[in-house]
Amino acid sequence: MNVLFIITDAQRVDHLSCYGNKTLKTPNIDRLASESVRFTNYFCTNPICMPNRATMITGLYPNVHGVRSNGINLKEDVPTITKTLRNRGWHTAAIGKIHHQFWMAPFKRKSLSAENLASWAHPKGRKDPVRDKFPNPYYGYDEVEVVVGNGSICSGHYIEWLEEKSPSVAKEVKKRCLNYDYLFSLYCDDIPEEYYNTTYVKERTLAFLERFTKGDYGNKPFYLHCSFPDPHYPIIPPKSFREMYKPEDIELPVSFNDIEKLYNHKFLGKHLKNPPFKKAFLRESTEEEVRKIIALTYASVAYVDYNIGQILASLEKFGISDNTIVIYTSDRGDLMGDHGLLFKGPCPYNGVLQLPLIWKVPGLTRRGVASDSLVSTIDYPKTILHLLGIKEKHHPPDMQGYDITPILKNPETKIRDCCFIENDEEIGPLKSRLRHLITEDYKLTIYEDMPGFGDIYDRKNDPDELENLWYNKEFNEKRFELVDKLLHENLKAQTHYPKRIAGT
Repeated sequence: MNVLFIITDAQRVDHLSCYGNKTLKTPNIDRLASESVRFTNYFCTNPICMPNRATMITGLYPNVHGVRSNGINLKEDVPTITKTLRNRGWHTAAIGKIHHQFWMAPFKRKSLSAENLASWAHPKGRKDPVRDKFPNPYYGYDEVEVVVGNGSICSGHYIEWLEEKSPSVAKEVKKRCLNYDYLFSLYCDDIPEEYYNTTYVKERTLAFLERFTKGDYGNKPFYLHCSFPDPHYPIIPPKSFREMYKPEDIELPVSFNDIEKLYNHKFLGKHLKNPPFKKAFLRESTEEEVRKIIALTYASVAYVDYNIGQILASLEKFGISDNTIVIYTSDRGDLMGDHGLLFKGPCPYNGVLQLPLIWKVPGLTRRGVASDSLVSTIDYPKTILHLLGIKEKHHPPDMQGYDITPILKNPETKIRDCCFIENDEEIGPLKSRLRHLITEDYKLTIYEDMPGFGDIYDRKNDPDELENLWYNKEFNEKRFELVDKLLHENLKAQTHYPKRIAGT
């Protein structure tokens, strides 16, 4: 079997029409869902890009693989599923966003990153010695065509492609990459559709599939990580898609007016009064701004869907759809006006924690079925290696997730009774540590340095998360039960490294 793993950046579970969105149209992803198992209770292991992406390649919780927050490189010697597949005969490739190393300026110059946003865009040439000779293989990928950044602020191999296509556009994009203030903007000037990062990911993916079909990789099957940087802000979809959705037609979240109550929240209140890191986290917004951002996000997702349609069609065209596993997901969610808030950030709300997940396994999965079984991103590595027939002795050691193959065979199967989520954030003055527990009925959030306080929401009777049950006296027994469960899940998730090397 080949594997086509498609991932977007910062896409909520409800930002697809196959997940019930009545405004956004995503016909190509919907068509994939109609041939697949679609998961409705899928959660990240950490609601931040780098930690969760590291988990999806290692099968480890962030406290174990070490990428607790953005800005921490994944150790290059850590075992990954791509290294396993490469050693077992697969050709491994990554196109688009990878984000296993930091993007922004390091605190010390001696700290290097092969994915440094500015070093690729420096007008006098690349200044980062790691970038001057891009590592190969890279975390187990035989070949890499990386996009570093989001929206209209991107570098990486994408810049080299852009310089060939349009030197004038490349010059403007590089200028933005050297000005970090652009990173925190919501909107930037246009990039023509034919030069946009989504177009690049699509074009290079199609080129890879064509090379594979021509036999450039011999008899090896492929594992292809196809990663779109959208719809993460700055949000600037191509003009041809931008007018598809009007701000005035956008419905605000049911919880939008809940913001006043949050100023009295023990954890969130202080951050709302003083939004951290250039107001890029946990920022209060307005009706006008939220409608505009959602409309632009819908347009970005629609453009990604359009390009995914061409990629999926190419599997049919090249005659490889019947032996190619296709997975569609995202790395984290976004608040998008929930409780009057924008962006990501440490918080107890579902918008940043729950993600879309679609699995198509030829000959195994039923067509067009949904599963409400609890699943976590940490389950992906073990599952894909099992499906590809890799014996456990060849797996990366100590993977902590579950093999969800039984759910793929029978979507009514239950494997988990909860999902455990680690959430450390260390950026600028914002330093926080949260832990979340998701069960079928409830969601619990506990905050470091805040004993006697937490958030509990009834997932079935209060899906908009408007009533915190923590202080409900009638809920005391259930609260104890949930806190006890979270404690033990946290213990199970803790690292067992370094390994003991002596008997006494």
